[in-house]
Amino acid sequence: MRSAELGRTGLRVSRLGLGLASIGGMFAAVPEPQAVATIDRAWELGIRLFDTAPVYGYGLSERRAGLALRGRPRDRFVLCSKVGRLIEPGGPDVQPIWAEPPPGLGPRLDYSYRAVMRSFEESLERIGIDRIDILHIHDPDLDYPTASTEALKALAELRGRGTIRAVSLGVNHADVAARFLRDTGPAGPDCILLAGRYTVLDQSGAGELLPLCEELGVAVLAAGVFQGGVLAEGAPHGYERLPVDLVRRIDRFRELCRRYDVPLLAAAVQFPLAHPAVPAVVVGARTPQEITEVAGWMDHEIPSAFWHALDRG
Repeated sequence: MRSAELGRTGLRVSRLGLGLASIGGMFAAVPEPQAVATIDRAWELGIRLFDTAPVYGYGLSERRAGLALRGRPRDRFVLCSKVGRLIEPGGPDVQPIWAEPPPGLGPRLDYSYRAVMRSFEESLERIGIDRIDILHIHDPDLDYPTASTEALKALAELRGRGTIRAVSLGVNHADVAARFLRDTGPAGPDCILLAGRYTVLDQSGAGELLPLCEELGVAVLAAGVFQGGVLAEGAPHGYERLPVDLVRRIDRFRELCRRYDVPLLAAAVQFPLAHPAVPAVVVGARTPQEITEVAGWMDHEIPSAFWHALDRG
C-alpha cells in the first residue's frame, strides 16, 4: 500500500484509509468477530489509516477499533476520532441509522471546551490506546459559533501539548469547511475529512475548498467516494429518490467506464487522489471481502485517456 505525507502535520498515511462507521453498525448490525476481522484484513493489505468517532454506534466503533488495533506497533498507524457529541445515558440526539446501539445510551451535541476535553478522554478510554493522532471536530455546522471557538481552542491546546498530532474537521459540506478555514486562518485545522463532496459525481469541494487547502497546506481526506452507495449495487443510503440530474451524471459516468473498460468503483476510489491536496481516500467496509475488493480497485490501472475524457465531462 502506497503512503503519502499528510499536509503539514508531519504524519504519513496510507493512500487508502478504513472508516469504521460500518463496523459500528451503520445501517446493519455487524458481529464483533467480523468487525475485528475486517480491521485485521485492512492491516494485512497495508492500510495504516483508521477513522472512528464516538457517535459511530454510540461508542461501539471505538471499542472495536481498540480490540483490533491494541498491540499493533503504535508508530505504524494513524488513528483518527472525533469530538462534538458526548455519549451518555439518555443522550437525546439519537440517529436512526445505528442498528445496534447500547441500551440507554445516546449522543448529546456539545462543542464546549469542557465537553470536547471530556469526549477526548472518553474516546481514549473506549479505544484503550494511549494516543489519537488526528482529532476531527465532527459536523461543526451543527453549532458553528461554539465549534469554531471553544472546540477549536480545546483541540489546539491538545495539539500544543503534543497529546494529538493534528486538528481536523469531519464535514459533509465543503462550504462549511471553507468558512472555517477562512475564519480561523493558520491557527485553524491541519486537515479536513470531507465526505461526499469531492467525488466523480460531486466535485463541489473543488470550487473554493480545495484551492484554499492547497494555499494553507491543509490536507484533505476524501470520504464518501461511492456517494452513499449510489455507485454500488443495492439501494443507496441517504436518498429516498435519486435526483434527475444525479441520475444523468451516473449514466454518463457508467457509459464512460464502459467505453474505456474501467471498473466503475476503481475510478470512483482513485479519482480524488489526483488532486494535490488529497493524500488519501477513506472508505467504509463491514467485511474483510469488502475492504479487499476496494484495495484491489486502488491498484487497478486506469488509462490516462479515461481521466482526460472525464475532465471534459
